[in-house]
Amino acid sequence: MSLQPARGTHDLIGEEFRRHRHVIDTARRIASLYGFEEWATPVFEDTRVFARSLGDTSDVVTKEMYTFEDRGGDSVTLRPENTAGVCRALVSNGLTQSNLPRKVFYAGPMFRYERPQKGRYRQFHQIGCEILGAAEPLSDAEAIACGWHILTELGIEDGTVLEINTLGDTESRDAYRAALVAYFASHAERLSADSRTRLEKNPLRILDSKDAGDRRLIEDAPTIHDHLTPAAADFYATVKRHLDRLGVPFRDNPRIVRGLDYYGHTAFEFVTDRLGAQGTVMAGGRYDGLVEEMGGPHTPSIGWASGVERLALLLEASGRTPAAPRPVALVPVGEAAEGPALDLLQSLRRAGVAAEIAYKGNLKKRMERANRIGARAAVILGESELAEGVAQLRDLDAGTQDRVALDALVQRLAGGAA
Repeated sequence: MSLQPARGTHDLIGEEFRRHRHVIDTARRIASLYGFEEWATPVFEDTRVFARSLGDTSDVVTKEMYTFEDRGGDSVTLRPENTAGVCRALVSNGLTQSNLPRKVFYAGPMFRYERPQKGRYRQFHQIGCEILGAAEPLSDAEAIACGWHILTELGIEDGTVLEINTLGDTESRDAYRAALVAYFASHAERLSADSRTRLEKNPLRILDSKDAGDRRLIEDAPTIHDHLTPAAADFYATVKRHLDRLGVPFRDNPRIVRGLDYYGHTAFEFVTDRLGAQGTVMAGGRYDGLVEEMGGPHTPSIGWASGVERLALLLEASGRTPAAPRPVALVPVGEAAEGPALDLLQSLRRAGVAAEIAYKGNLKKRMERANRIGARAAVILGESELAEGVAQLRDLDAGTQDRVALDALVQRLAGGAA
């Protein structure tokens, strides 16, 4: 029996890996333009980091977390998301009292036990940005603008729309929660079992339900916009005004929610119609109480996360898979040419030129391999060429060949010519 990847995991190879890396490299580069510094937190944490931050009624906590006791008897969890880990890191590294706001970028694997499907795995990867310690609407707009910039830089913004909503301040949410309880309680017999539980513990989470019956009820549910305080309404209007100035298109969607108490004000999703049912490619919101959940002081924050696999699928659908670098193939002819070929091989690599050499074979076999690896040029070194201090440089696209002095070869190939 041949061994296969564990269910819900997959290998990243070839074009798929190039797309994956391109997403992360692009996001890292754009985030740095906005002043984000990269942090790396552990892949597993004390289970309380996620249990207290995601809430005991969330699907992630109740159904999807990979939680186990280690050999010391401590309960640890493979991270299902990274915002909680970043907030924990802010507190445990003593960074809550100075140099705020902190602008953090991250990239790495996450783990959730859920039904695998295209673009969704049990080990998946996310990029994310968090602005920790900023209460102003401009920080919300800037975090969103960074996400939009990443999507446009990847060239996958077509068919992708920013949907935005507000969760208001505490007073707004209290009034809205009461309205939701009254509405859903009057239809309790039509709610799914999960939503009936949420009605008692966290009614906002009903709005996240995927159950078909729940969705029909949600269509007629009250929205928070009728319950916003003047201050909350002004905050939301200011965020949208900043987005306009930053050139980020959006539309209002009053059904976007974040169901935990420390979430407030801005909530948003970038959605696409090009991935079937998996339409959300980036999502986030303001979480002014999460750092306090980790034992720190009140630290208003805003952030988002995006699935690398989904972004890579959009790259593939757009025909934007990055090309592999095309190397130069070194082709020594005869034993005496191998030493000089190795010298030239490393000189090219030190000059930033991708270069390869076949480990064995005659001229014909080595040239076949050069074509197989997609080399742009072949450098042929034989005894007569070495005696004259030259090499035969063959352009494998044009099929032309000329003699080039050995001491001029690196500079010519480093310039991109063959």
